[in-house]
Amino acid sequence: MSEPLARVDSAVEGLSTSPTLKTAPEINEGLADLSIKDKAKKEVKKEEEKAHRRASSSVNALPSAKDLWETKTPIQVSIETQKTGWKINTSSMTVEDREILKKPLVTPHIRSIDLVVPDSGMVMTVRSKKRSEPVTIKDALDAIHSKNKKKDDDELIKAYLAGFEWSPAHAEYSEEEKSEKKDEEDWHRLYIHLSTTPGVSNIGGKKKNKKNKEEIPE
Repeated sequence: MSEPLARVDSAVEGLSTSPTLKTAPEINEGLADLSIKDKAKKEVKKEEEKAHRRASSSVNALPSAKDLWETKTPIQVSIETQKTGWKINTSSMTVEDREILKKPLVTPHIRSIDLVVPDSGMVMTVRSKKRSEPVTIKDALDAIHSKNKKKDDDELIKAYLAGFEWSPAHAEYSEEEKSEKKDEEDWHRLYIHLSTTPGVSNIGGKKKNKKNKEEIPE
């Protein structure tokens, strides 16, 4: 009688142990396959989202000044940039009429352009905060200020902004200059003009009321 019981006990002991991942390699492999597939799906989704963002950004993005060269689209500098009375080693917020700071730097609206100081040859690129928004006068003034904020007044021979110049509007380029791509280079540049005096224009400025005082004879 003891032998049959031993066989039954042995069978029960075998059934009492549940299958585990170690004892079932086919289950383990199946789970691994699912994990790989999930990761692949996530990667595909991420790439699709990136592509969508890039597409949306490119649709809404404004051209750069370099892009305008491709279509030979002329650039016009905003007249409000002339004679602002702004000192280049001070914040752009010191401009008397702050409303002009919000205005686009040039027409047509662009997202980036190079600024050049003729005397030194220094070149700086000014960009808008967002690709879908145009470069503003404030963006340009901030770029200039960043290069001059540590300079004292006595270090600046010409400390005031007189305006910007887009050379192709009036320049005539020789064949040699064209071969050197001088005309193309100037197309996406504005030359900064400085002055020793803070000339101020009423263009775009606030009108001040002047009271006419009548002279009363004694």
